[in-house]
Amino acid sequence: MLVTGAGGIIGRVLRKGLGSDYRLLGIDVRRGDGVDWTRDMRSARRVRTLFEGVDTVIDLAAISSVSTSWRDVQRTNIPATLNALECARRAGVRRLVFASSNHVTGMYERDEPYAAIVAGEYGGLQPGSYRHIDTTVAIRPDGAYGVGKALGEAACRYYADAFDLSVICLRIGTVRPTDRPDSPRHFATLLTHRDLIQLVRCCIEAPTELNFAIFYGVSANTWRIWDIESVRAAIGYAPVDDAERWRRA
Repeated sequence: MLVTGAGGIIGRVLRKGLGSDYRLLGIDVRRGDGVDWTRDMRSARRVRTLFEGVDTVIDLAAISSVSTSWRDVQRTNIPATLNALECARRAGVRRLVFASSNHVTGMYERDEPYAAIVAGEYGGLQPGSYRHIDTTVAIRPDGAYGVGKALGEAACRYYADAFDLSVICLRIGTVRPTDRPDSPRHFATLLTHRDLIQLVRCCIEAPTELNFAIFYGVSANTWRIWDIESVRAAIGYAPVDDAERWRRA
C-alpha cells in the first residue's frame, strides 16, 4: 500500500494504526516519520515507478491548510492529485482513497443552524434535529483549498468512470495532533485518530465492486453536522468516539 503525503499528521496516524496489518510505503516531499521516499508528487516522472505493483493508494499529498492560496492550490495540490490518479491508472492500482475535505461544502457553515453549531451556540437546538449535510447537496467550497479538493473529487469520478479505477473520496473532518477538540467548531467536526484509522481500513477493505463514492469522515459527535449514515451503510464505518467526552473532562 502506498501513502502519498505520508509525513503529515494523517499519514503518521495511519502508519501507526495500520502498519501492523498492511505493508505501508510512504512518499513525501520532506523526510520524516513514515516517509520511505522523498519525492515531489508534482513530478509524475519522479514517482511513477513507485506505484508499480501497488494494490491501494492513500492519497494525502497536498498543502492542507484551509488558508492555502490560489497559487499553491494550482501549483501544488491539483498537480499532486492528478499525478496520483494518473500514476495509479498506469500501474493498474485496484483502489485509490483520496483525502478530500469538508471544506468542499464549507460555505454551509455560514447558514443556520450550522453557523450556530460550529460557534458552540446550541440554544434552542437539539442534537440531530437538523438535517446533516450529506453528499447529495451541492458543493459550496469556502476557499481556494476547498475548490481544489472539489476539482480533485471530479477528477476521481472521471478516473473511476473512464478507467474503472475504484476511488473513494473522504471529506475529512478535523484531525488534530492532540486528538482532542480545541475550539467550539471541533465539537462538531472532530475525527479522532481511532475513528480515522477505522474509516480508512473500511475504505481499503470495501468490496471491489464499489467503483466510486464520496463520504464524510467525522466521529460520532453529538453535534456533528455531516452525515455518516451513508458511509455506515456502504462500507461499515461505525465511529466510536464523541467529542463531548472532552467537554466533560
